[in-house]
Amino acid sequence: MDSPLLDVPGAVAASGADAGVAAHYGRPAHEQRELASGRAVVDLSSRGVLRLAGPDRLTWLDSLTSQRIADLGAGGSAETLLLDPSGRIEHAIDLVDDGTAAWLVVESASTAPLAAFLLRMRFWKQVEIEDRTADVAVLGALRDLDEPGPDGPPLVWRDPWATGAVGGVTRAEVDVHPGTRLPLRLALVPRTALAGLVDRPLAGVDALEALRIAAWRPRAAREIDARSIPHELDWLRSAVHLDKGCYRGQETVAKVHNLGRPPRRLVQLDLDGSDAVLPEPGAPVLDGDTEVGAVTSSARHHEDGPIALAVVKRSVAEDAVLTVRTPDGDVAAAQRVVVPTGAGPAVAVPRLPRLGAVQRH
Repeated sequence: MDSPLLDVPGAVAASGADAGVAAHYGRPAHEQRELASGRAVVDLSSRGVLRLAGPDRLTWLDSLTSQRIADLGAGGSAETLLLDPSGRIEHAIDLVDDGTAAWLVVESASTAPLAAFLLRMRFWKQVEIEDRTADVAVLGALRDLDEPGPDGPPLVWRDPWATGAVGGVTRAEVDVHPGTRLPLRLALVPRTALAGLVDRPLAGVDALEALRIAAWRPRAAREIDARSIPHELDWLRSAVHLDKGCYRGQETVAKVHNLGRPPRRLVQLDLDGSDAVLPEPGAPVLDGDTEVGAVTSSARHHEDGPIALAVVKRSVAEDAVLTVRTPDGDVAAAQRVVVPTGAGPAVAVPRLPRLGAVQRH
């Protein structure tokens, strides 16, 4: 459903995964600066919202997904992944619990499939699953938000990407991770409250996308394909606990983490902006004449100019100057390494037990 904020003068509608909200309100660079400063909010009401109630909700979801959330207290939040049995990512979930129910924020396209999967897996557990997308909306900001939640008190998810989650690990070999500049907060609010935001500083989703790309932050609607595993995208940083009980796909998580050799790796591309060409997601990435990957996200950053995230083969040299092929011509691209080619994580953590060993306890 379209947001009432699309009626704000100057609003330009987004498409694809963000259809129904504004890409920008006529001043993209200004909106980025306002969002980065913490002054602006971004309408993310195209996202799906599920509500899980019942006493078993957290322990049950903990048993299915990659993050340790069984003991999440009221007001606590986390990011977790639902993997397939081979360890490939099916859904990314932003979760905040209000003490009575767990609220799950997901990509729009994931809402119905995830709800259907959870219903199938509920069995005898005391969990009630409800799609609340029609009456609950999501707002984003790079500061704490105190907007009234669906049941009155504020309900805010705090992105662990900025600091890294307990039990996770980052493979990025940098002194200061760029994710520290993206302290994202998602507030769940009644959808009826959106119309009251017209006089607030607003940023479109394009502004958040540009800041997200510069922070190396993966997004399910952009970076995931049918083969994606968490290690390729550095998603062990925020959404995987490496010392918890078994869950679907854990065997692959353990194997690839211990070997340290995912088949592909995420890179940031600094694009040549001389021809003002911004590659679309899916644009081929070439090393010389050989296609080695594809762009997953792209944006014009208010400070860095045209940038992109791409997933490339692990074997691509970290110092290789790459080329992105577009209908308007090839664009030179310099790499910033997110996931390195070498084996082993950047931060040591205890090795995971094999799934069979966990089951024997």
